[in-house]
Amino acid sequence: MSGLAASNIVVAYGRNVAVDDVSLEVTPGRIVGLIGPNGAGKTSFIDAVSGLTRLQSGVVSVDGVDVTSWPAHRRAARGMRRTFQQLRLFDDLTVRENLVVATERDSRLGFVRDLVRPRAATIATDRALAMTNLTHLADELPRNLPAGTRRLVGVARAVAAEPSVLLLDEPAAGLDTHETAELGDVLVGLADSGAGLLLVEHDTELVFRVSHHVVALDFGVAIASGPPEDVRRSAALIAAYLGVPDDEVAAASGVDVPALEADQAQDHSS
Repeated sequence: MSGLAASNIVVAYGRNVAVDDVSLEVTPGRIVGLIGPNGAGKTSFIDAVSGLTRLQSGVVSVDGVDVTSWPAHRRAARGMRRTFQQLRLFDDLTVRENLVVATERDSRLGFVRDLVRPRAATIATDRALAMTNLTHLADELPRNLPAGTRRLVGVARAVAAEPSVLLLDEPAAGLDTHETAELGDVLVGLADSGAGLLLVEHDTELVFRVSHHVVALDFGVAIASGPPEDVRRSAALIAAYLGVPDDEVAAASGVDVPALEADQAQDHSS
């Protein structure tokens, strides 16, 4: 199967099981959202899939190749790239130069190929800049850019590597409403270009707007999976955000997770 297949993933830290038998697939041209309350296991899942955390059990494959035992850099070379909650940009390099770094190959053969065909890296970089609406900022230093734009640079750098699967860990963190809307449009464009995206995000409204399929976690367990409109009204998911048993949630009440998050945000601001 093309894209990412993560089957029966289990991640444990000592006796604490952070991810418990979670499976999902990300096929080309589709966005899969992964949501859940704080501590649900979202980042542990993406860390395990990308090779930064050891699996207790499970199988990860990229484009039909089993990469479960591979380190992170080999998974990246195979076509899996990711972003991080904390930006890891080179502030002394321009935006374009940050992207060029991402196009460097991990093998000696790839290095020689890039020397012989340097234009391939230029094409990939220009394409990534255009897809993320950053062409006009190519010669700027990231440290001089606003937070929302820096987030986009992080996404563009991953895109420049031309991955078949892109894992995004909280790309909307710290963005305002307008910036989040722009990010959503960029993500849809990336999927339309043929990439498969796994979107791990706290902003559930963004996830429900752009995703084709959504998986919800709570305490490491998948409690809902399906089309966005079905998952957003899942009694189990609403109960997880409220912190109450799901039999206390009236599924027909018209309440959904984004509405709950908005209410919580208003309570915190008052």
